[in-house]
Amino acid sequence: MTQNALQPADITDELLARYETVIGLEVHCQLLTESKLFAQDRNLFGADPNTNIGPLTIALPGTLPKINKKAVEYAVRLGLACGCSISKRTIFDRKNYFYPDLPKGYQISQDKKPICENGGVTISTKNAEGKMTEKVIRFHHIHLEEDAGKSVHDGSVTETLLDYNRAGTPLVEMVSEPDLRSAEETGAFVTEIRRLVRYLHISDGNMEEGSLRCDVNVSLRKKGAEKLGTKVEIKNMNSIRNMMRAISFEEKRQVAMLENEQAIQQETRMFDVESGQTYGMRVKETMNDYRYFPDPDLSPVVVSDEWLESIKADMPALPHELREKFTHQYGIPAYDAAVLTDTREIAAYFVAVCAKTNAYKAASNWLMGPVKSYLNDHEGNIDRFPISPESLAALIDLSEADVVSNSVATQKIFPVLLAEPQRDPKEIASSNNWIQNSNTNELETLVNEVIDAMPDKVAAYRKGKKGLLGLFVGEVMKKSNNTADPKLVSQLLNAKL
Repeated sequence: MTQNALQPADITDELLARYETVIGLEVHCQLLTESKLFAQDRNLFGADPNTNIGPLTIALPGTLPKINKKAVEYAVRLGLACGCSISKRTIFDRKNYFYPDLPKGYQISQDKKPICENGGVTISTKNAEGKMTEKVIRFHHIHLEEDAGKSVHDGSVTETLLDYNRAGTPLVEMVSEPDLRSAEETGAFVTEIRRLVRYLHISDGNMEEGSLRCDVNVSLRKKGAEKLGTKVEIKNMNSIRNMMRAISFEEKRQVAMLENEQAIQQETRMFDVESGQTYGMRVKETMNDYRYFPDPDLSPVVVSDEWLESIKADMPALPHELREKFTHQYGIPAYDAAVLTDTREIAAYFVAVCAKTNAYKAASNWLMGPVKSYLNDHEGNIDRFPISPESLAALIDLSEADVVSNSVATQKIFPVLLAEPQRDPKEIASSNNWIQNSNTNELETLVNEVIDAMPDKVAAYRKGKKGLLGLFVGEVMKKSNNTADPKLVSQLLNAKL
């Protein structure tokens, strides 16, 4: 490299614009089965090292694998959610190369006949004009395999400790087509996959625990070119933010190399969180290095029509289906629908509220406002939210019918309900004298008192300072101990002034 060669930090947006980024993902997702993929050992995160192991996990002679039916069901469930074709007859293969954390020296995976093929996921991102656009990211296939154990260095530069608890954990690997074109699209894709596996209850999707992690393949080509560039794989990304950072750096690194007329080597790289840069780990192996062959200890898995139909019958409503329901049946904006379908639990709570009230937009506002604020302060779990959907719907109806003001509902009744969720919202309002006063005669008296007490403000209002109306309304509200109907007060003031 010459002294004046471009560095990644030198790459401008103008230079980047000359190239097209092409990204494909391999998303590894651990399944929430009670036991491992081929053994009865417990599948549990966070246990003491080497406690969830047995003869098969540590590859004692004479042990034979047996497929976990629930893991196959979970993989089929994911395939159905993604519109994949389901293989009625699938086999497992041995993938051979040295794994220090898989005692038997090979991984049981799927090569020639994966459980799911084709299909895809729809993502939403902002275009150059700031508008939301949808795009389908296709899958090549989804296959089942066992996870490896974990190498732990524990600060040592000379010793490696091996924890086999994770070895044999059921995984689905989702291999996308190279349809992604930016870090933003890639982030949206992984976010949608995480949402999907949580909706299906097949994985917790916790990236920080390694339940969901990605290998990212990045290549660049000149704008308008059809031939793909040489791809580089960034391994084991377990954070969406860091994955996007890694892609952004890799784009600039590869542009710098191409502009310097250097050949890009197909290799495996890692991402350093502190520096924000990728670094070389090893030259990429070819498929022949894995020496796949069918596992002789495992019979083919047959997915019968009856079994497939039973899995289909047990499928939950998916995020895109609920978004469509919320916008069409409940008439709420697309943005609200996207927020309310972020988790299956929030969506279910919203549906339960809407079953008890017709004020759908108000219900949406409450969930995205006061309820969300409460959840943010209390670990965000709607399952432990103290107010039932029925009580929240009753409170919403009180506010929408102007029985209580919105401020009283959100700032007074809502906190009481959080502390005493068994109480009735209307009873809380009545016992605290928070019922809104809509008696015209009484309010006219208060309005006259306020007007008579502020002649200078009245004169200013009549000369054009219409912003003073809020002052008058506030004074009437004070006199009524905040029980006056503010809409009616505004109408009376407008008439008098």
